[in-house]
Amino acid sequence: MAGVSVDEAMRRAVTLAARGLGTTSPNPVVGCVLLDSDGTVVGEGFHAYAGGPHAEIVALAQAGERARGGTAVVTLEPCDHIGRTGPCSLALVQAGVARVVIAVPDPNPVASGGAATLRAAGIQVEFGVRAQEAEVGNIAWLTSMRRGWPYVIWKFAATLDGRSAAADGTSMWITSEAARIDVHALRGTVDAVLAGVGTVLADDPRLSARNLRDGTLAIRQPLRVVVDSSGRTPAAARVRDGAARTWIATAAEVGAGPDGRVDLPALLAELHRRGVRAALLEGGPRLAGAFLAAGLVDKVVGYVAPKLLGAGRTALVDAGVTTIADAIDLEITDVTQIGPDLRITALPRKREA
Repeated sequence: MAGVSVDEAMRRAVTLAARGLGTTSPNPVVGCVLLDSDGTVVGEGFHAYAGGPHAEIVALAQAGERARGGTAVVTLEPCDHIGRTGPCSLALVQAGVARVVIAVPDPNPVASGGAATLRAAGIQVEFGVRAQEAEVGNIAWLTSMRRGWPYVIWKFAATLDGRSAAADGTSMWITSEAARIDVHALRGTVDAVLAGVGTVLADDPRLSARNLRDGTLAIRQPLRVVVDSSGRTPAAARVRDGAARTWIATAAEVGAGPDGRVDLPALLAELHRRGVRAALLEGGPRLAGAFLAAGLVDKVVGYVAPKLLGAGRTALVDAGVTTIADAIDLEITDVTQIGPDLRITALPRKREA
């Protein structure tokens, strides 16, 4: 890869950053490409895991002296603080780069300020190249840091007529094995999986990320959270099996809303304090309805099976909608066939005040 433009280098940096999805939290995903003074790629890297070297450090190690006088192209503003690793801003200054091109500024007040440090050292700094792509690739972390609670994905599986279980309560399996494998991959990209106590009592899910073919657990497991207002989760529930950390979130611990149930904004604030930047809301229909009614869902991922039941439990209950004018509008961003099923990804549209 020689003689590339800054735009091309940023596109590559965004691609590199995506390799860290699911392993860097509570840190962001970041990619970096280093160009020498002739525009030749001399180093590249991404942040692979929390506590490990940042993208800029990996790229600088590859480049060595070839970084001097060159350009660092990075998806997120270089950090300016000492945490488990040193500040990337200082590393770039010491490496002698002449220019740093950044897609997105760092919203974290603890780590931000890298651009100012670079400018103070006489380095040219530019923002905004492929900013939208970098935002999308890092949306969970950026959203979480900007507002102080996790990015929430509601995932559901249903028949074509919106049923998540038959009239007799059976629900295994609504969707195909291919779709369920995809769900486990999705679990591997988040920090927490949430379910209501009703789902735990009815279905006794594990909520862990597994390889369905041999049952082995993924190396990194999300925190399992049971939203259980009055502490009804059985001691023998599979969610307590030790395969992953589990938090039974009760109203007594988290705080209660006006309805006496767990206060959802307080729950999300506590999850953020615990390092959760992305949360997957998996069940059940009433908890999903409460999250949607409160405007706390950022993305919807629905697995729709080509089946009809005509009766049984619905995938969603009481989302605060009483008339068609109040329907929660969604913007569909992707439709992909997974085995015989469809995976539909959508974003709730923001309502005008």
